[in-house]
Amino acid sequence: MKIASLFQRPSPVVSFEFFPPKTEEGVETLYRTVEELQSCRPSFVSVTYGAGGSTRGRTIELVSRIQRDLGIATMAHLTCVGSTRADIRETLLQLEGGGIQNVLALRGDPPKGETEFRPVPGGFRFASELVAFIREQGFDLCVGAACYPENHVETKDANADLANLVNKVQQGVDFLISQLFFDNDDFRAFVRRARSAGIAVPIVPGLMPVTNFAQTQRFTQMCGARIPQELHRRLAIVEKDPAAVVATGVHWTAQQAQDLLRTGAPGLHFYTLNKSSATLAVHAALGI
Repeated sequence: MKIASLFQRPSPVVSFEFFPPKTEEGVETLYRTVEELQSCRPSFVSVTYGAGGSTRGRTIELVSRIQRDLGIATMAHLTCVGSTRADIRETLLQLEGGGIQNVLALRGDPPKGETEFRPVPGGFRFASELVAFIREQGFDLCVGAACYPENHVETKDANADLANLVNKVQQGVDFLISQLFFDNDDFRAFVRRARSAGIAVPIVPGLMPVTNFAQTQRFTQMCGARIPQELHRRLAIVEKDPAAVVATGVHWTAQQAQDLLRTGAPGLHFYTLNKSSATLAVHAALGI
């Protein structure tokens, strides 16, 4: 099933994101996590690439297995890192051969130890080029892409960032999923700017319940997201109590999710960190 068609339905499109483990034991643990989240009746689940595209084969294996065995629509992340056009085309052929109809087209982060993204000879510099390639090659795929309510971490120019997004969407993007954020006003302001710039595709907010304060601080520094002062204050109070941190994070994200759906968001995309409990708790609070 193509994800774009899900936005025609009256119910919100709810999805969960996972990353591919490095070991076979980890794969089986992740598979059980997906099974646990199956009770939420997700619209689809996605699986990322490892750093530098290092787990491409495992990503293809997981999305194919989840879709085949659990009957959940899946989306494979696809990055430009370390891949030539020929490599990308081969990956797309493998995905289509496995019955996968959805990809999230991303530039990707630099490989570990590198601070600047450099395309390989014959590769792509930007996600917009990857999207254009998928369309030019005639693959019958639904293509999602990323957007950044607080700007991409590599640019401080909000206008330039939006112009890049407009170009990416024009190459053939069907829907957008946002980087994680913790302040809904930031997301809504971004959506207004995107609509004013002519972007008409669905824009899905990306949410991540805080389960570890220190880890979340590292994540937000890496991706350029902001922890609002009030959330920071609440987490700082309970940071030495792991259960209280999780409860605080779940409560905040549940309130975010309820507010977003109430004000017109077409769905919710949860960054699960390969764990089910916090996402299950937020989903239960929504009653959807």
